[in-house]
Amino acid sequence: MFTGIVQKKGVVRRIEPTPEGARLQVEVGSLVDRLSVSDSVSVQGTCLTVVRLEGPVAAFDVVRETLSRTTLGGLRAGGVVNLEPALRVGDALGGHFVTGHVDGVGVVKGVRVSGKAREMEVTLPTELLPFLAEKGSVALDGVSLTVARVASTLFRVALVPYTLEETTLGDARAGTRLNVEIDVLARYVGRLLEAGSVGRQRPGRRD
Repeated sequence: MFTGIVQKKGVVRRIEPTPEGARLQVEVGSLVDRLSVSDSVSVQGTCLTVVRLEGPVAAFDVVRETLSRTTLGGLRAGGVVNLEPALRVGDALGGHFVTGHVDGVGVVKGVRVSGKAREMEVTLPTELLPFLAEKGSVALDGVSLTVARVASTLFRVALVPYTLEETTLGDARAGTRLNVEIDVLARYVGRLLEAGSVGRQRPGRRD
């Protein structure tokens, strides 16, 4: 479990193909002091497990499913990723509950400068849009954000200067692909409503 409050930007050092997918090596800097092998880390919004530590570099195994369903499949050496270690008991919950299970990939439609801040519009697979609500929460590349507006095919978020400086969202431009995780509460409410609708259906007649 995470909060969507990015604690460090890491640099991708190597990506090695493996029979299961790939091994991702990321320089995590001072964050290494909080990590041990088997710990969970949110890497660009995706929950991964530390399988090896060498100095300031953490290694993660990424399966093919994750590579194909998130933006991790497009990472290259030298790329920058958002990092957040798993939430510990007693840690401050500054964002919202984030699982690190990416629901889909959104695409930045446009970015508008608003003083020192920016407003960003993101298109999303249509099946995910009903789970977004104005003033609700969403995680983009692991960053907890408040939804400012929801339209038929996209939603808008505001990015304050700190977020622009301390996360990879400061480099987002039109066409940038982002890992999107909807609010876990919305996900389960939607599933319960779906299950309730199915349960209320009357069985068909048998002649």
